[in-house]
Amino acid sequence: MSIQLIQQAICYMEEHIYDDINYTDVAKSIHMSGYNFHRTFSFIAGMTANEYIRNRRLTLAAQELQTTDISVIDVAYKYGYESPESFSKAFSRFHGSTPRQEKKTGTKLHLFNPLAIKITLEGGSIMDYRMEHKESQQFLALVRALPNEITSDDNDHSIPDFWTECYEKNLIEPMQALRPEGKRDMYGLCSPLKDSETHFDYGIGIMLDEDTDQKELERFIKNGCSIWKTEPADYAVFKCFGSDSSCLGETWNKFFNEFAPQTGYMQTDDTDFEIYFENGESGLFCELWVPVKKN
Repeated sequence: MSIQLIQQAICYMEEHIYDDINYTDVAKSIHMSGYNFHRTFSFIAGMTANEYIRNRRLTLAAQELQTTDISVIDVAYKYGYESPESFSKAFSRFHGSTPRQEKKTGTKLHLFNPLAIKITLEGGSIMDYRMEHKESQQFLALVRALPNEITSDDNDHSIPDFWTECYEKNLIEPMQALRPEGKRDMYGLCSPLKDSETHFDYGIGIMLDEDTDQKELERFIKNGCSIWKTEPADYAVFKCFGSDSSCLGETWNKFFNEFAPQTGYMQTDDTDFEIYFENGESGLFCELWVPVKKN
């Protein structure tokens, strides 16, 4: 997604700030899928589009309460809240004071101004990456549904905790044993977010190909594993160096803030995945494979 599209999205939100909109409406206005818009906006802006809309409404509501004679009830309904009570709770969390207190002269306002997206490119180079094409692939995976919101929460540990749980329950090594030594890489699989669903799937698994012992597959499936299939796709591949998953988050940030604006590639609605190598190079945490196409 280009920076121009992000700015168009912000303008759309500002123009429709009093309307009943959410991130899917904003995505449609710039002809993008909700999944791609949600992730891209979150990484570039540091918040979701829904958070942006909420913060702007609460800022405008506070200004209106202080400068006009509008009642708390009327301003609550004007800014899309179902009741004065729900408005007061959201208002107090954001401003640290109640709507009635805001009507008093001199009360301090918590301002959240419209965003203006600017990207500064430094160093004269882009991220190291390579392009790969993959035909359809299959994986044997342990799969968990996770809330969409965690993709924009840097402090969430749901995915690392899932990995830790699988290791502690001794679920990883039996899967790896289906592969020959030297080819026991593990995969972290992430399904695209869908506008109609509140959760996405994350899978931990192994590649299914001619090197995989097929005789034991049925037993693994009966014990809760799934077959995960991907479609043919082009991938931008990035090496993530570091000691923990924070380097993965840093790579995603660079993808949206540096790689995509400079190269003109955008993420597609296909599975992205990480590869955790059995015998990786020194300091390599994983490889990140992002499905892409030219914007």
